[in-house]
This record gives sequence, structure tokens and C-alpha cells, in this order.
Amino acid sequence: MDIDGAEPGGGPSGEYGSCVRLDPEARDPRSRPDPLCAAGPVVPVLLPGGVTAWLVTRHQAGKAVLADGRFVKDIGAWRAWRGGEVPRSWPLAPLLTVANMTTATAGDHTRLRAPLARAFTARRVAGLRPRVEELAGELLDGLAAEGPAGPVELRARFAHPLPIRVICELFGVSDDRRPRLQSLCQALFAAPAGPADALATHRELRAALADLLRAKREDPGDDLTSALVAPGHGLSGSELVDTLLLMIVAGHETTVNLLVNAVYALLTHPGQLTLVRGGQVPWSAVVEETLRWDPPVANFPFRYALCDVDLAGRTIRAGDPVMLSYAAFGRDPRQHGPGADRFDVTRPPTRHLAFGHGIHHCLGAPLARLEAAVALPALFDRFPGLALDDPGQRPLRRPSMVFNGLRELPVVLGPPGGS
Repeated sequence: MDIDGAEPGGGPSGEYGSCVRLDPEARDPRSRPDPLCAAGPVVPVLLPGGVTAWLVTRHQAGKAVLADGRFVKDIGAWRAWRGGEVPRSWPLAPLLTVANMTTATAGDHTRLRAPLARAFTARRVAGLRPRVEELAGELLDGLAAEGPAGPVELRARFAHPLPIRVICELFGVSDDRRPRLQSLCQALFAAPAGPADALATHRELRAALADLLRAKREDPGDDLTSALVAPGHGLSGSELVDTLLLMIVAGHETTVNLLVNAVYALLTHPGQLTLVRGGQVPWSAVVEETLRWDPPVANFPFRYALCDVDLAGRTIRAGDPVMLSYAAFGRDPRQHGPGADRFDVTRPPTRHLAFGHGIHHCLGAPLARLEAAVALPALFDRFPGLALDDPGQRPLRRPSMVFNGLRELPVVLGPPGGS
């Protein structure tokens, strides 16, 4: 992040004044929230490609936007998009134009969410615990079999394969389809060489998901994709594809980041790890504190003002885009106290917005919490001597405006403990 008085480019020209430049290539995007919070509750920002928006950085202001019907998800309400000031080739455009619940408002949001809400029940998620435990155990067995010598890249070897296997099993993605989906997901979240690459990856991924839907129509099974294509679902073909895109792609990537961020937080705060391993603090507290302090999603675009709205002292004009900074919400001292910038698993329970709010609360939240609650204690029980490979070297963050996670997490496992 650069606070450099950058002038606005694409978007409402000149209306925002000096902007904070958000740079997805910053070495440590986690350092952004503190200066962002200091800049004010609603900050004008300049995004890659010269696109200008408002970034909400305070918990209460963000909660207000999530609950306010004057802010909608329909991209047609974005004045700069309608006017052609933002090109259709803008790399973030696919995220804003998909036909799923993340871009829907009011009745459409309810209609798109309902099929998953019926299939993605709390009972079904709770029933996944034995399988999640089994998959985590298999991955840890594989690591233990290699012995303690040499560093292991934990993101690639544990934090990534667990959620992708869980989500693929939940949605009935067969073994032969998983490598292609995994490759496309990784390409989608990598820094693209240009807009054409991002759009090409998005098109190929949608084609792969459309093929999965066709297969499930012909041969349905006991999985959520089959439930989505069952008669009476009420979703169009493109809506089905984009709903799968949301649940499979974003659903696993956020959990990967949650796991990696939690492990890194514990390994860099050994006193906190001692409390958890000693049973003085439950693992659920680690999960919630990570979600607050270093959430899987940093910033999420966009909501658009239907009319002029006064938000925390700023006038958001009709047609302006508003982005929510979940990373900044979690560091807001007005919500989380003067020590909001500290990772503290003993913190009294405080409400965070890492999974959204109200009708926009994430459907996958119970699954993400379940996977983390299983994976984290299993990892540290199996490898009680787990440590960073190079404690003096801060790992690089993945270059993303939206997702917040490490590119890799090299660790030394140490001798395995109990199985």
C-alpha cells in the first residue's frame, strides 16, 4: 500500500481527491490495515488499472454497508462501468460479473442462495468431520513417512490439499477432474501477466465447471453438484456454473489461507502456541483470532451506491463503488480494543466480520471452521516440534487484491509425535 496522493484514473474522475494506492504486489499486504485505519473509516483508493473506489476500513461502517439496501451488488449500478470508463478486460471484471450470490441483490440473492442453503446444511457439514479427520491424517502420515530432515512447504503439502479434497468430495468432483481444477484455481489466484491471461483462465475454469454440471445431469450422485442440477433448482446454466465457481474455487482458497495464516501466527507467537497446546485455550479460539487478525479475505469488491449516501462522514455518490476491507475491520481498535493489532488467543470473544454479516454471511463458514478445528490440532499433535524453516525471513504474500495468504510456508517438521 502506498499513501502517496495518487490521482484517480478510471472511475469517477476527480471526485475522490487524493487516493491511497492499493498494490497487490506489496511484500506484506497484512501491514496495510493499520495505516488504512488511521486514514479514516472510508478511504478513497486507487486500484490497479487506474480504477477508483471507496474502501471501508472500520468495523461498524462495514457492517452498516452490508446491511444497507442502498448499496447493491448489481454492476449495472456502477456509473464508471456503465459509461465505459472501466474496460471489460479489467482483471477484476470476472469477479464482478459472475452470476452467483456474491453479485446479486435482494430477491436474486435469495433465489441464488436458496439451493445451496438447502443442500449445505449444518447437519451435512457436521457429518463431514470423520472424513476431514481421515483426510488430514492421510496427509500427515505422508509427511511423517518422509522423516524430519529438510524443510517442507506446508501450504502445498497440507494446507492446500486438505480443503481442495474436502470441497471436491462435497461437490462430487471425481479424481480425474481434480488436477485440472486445481491447476486452474492456482492460475486464477496467481498474478496474471495481463488482462488477457486472467480472462482466459476464467473462461477455461467456467468451461471445466460446465462440463462437471453436464456429467452430474447424466449421472447424479450424493453430492452438492447433483443437488444443484436436480429438477426445480431454478437456476440458469450460467448461474449454476458461477455458483460452482464461487463454492469450489473461493470455498477452498479461503480455507487454505485460514490454515496457513493460523499456523504462521502460532509459529511466530510461541507463547500463544504454548497456551493452546497446554489446553488453557481451545483451538476454536485460534481459529476465531486468526479470522479476526489475519483473515483469508483482505478486501472484497464491490457494492454500488444506488443514491447519495452519507457513510461515516463521507458522501458516497450514486453509482460509486465501495470495497470492504475485512483485514482492516479485524484491526479496528474501536471494535476490538487498543490491542487490536496483536494476535492474542486469550482475547475475550469479539464479533468479527471475516465471514460477512446478515444475509451476506458466508454459507461455507461452518465448513471452514470445521476444517481448521480438525487440521490445526492434528498438525501440531503429530509434529510437536514444528518450526519455521527460516524464522528470520518473512514469507511472501500471494499477490492479490482480494485474498490474503502466503505464497508458501516452509517449515521444519521435527520428529513426529503421536498419530
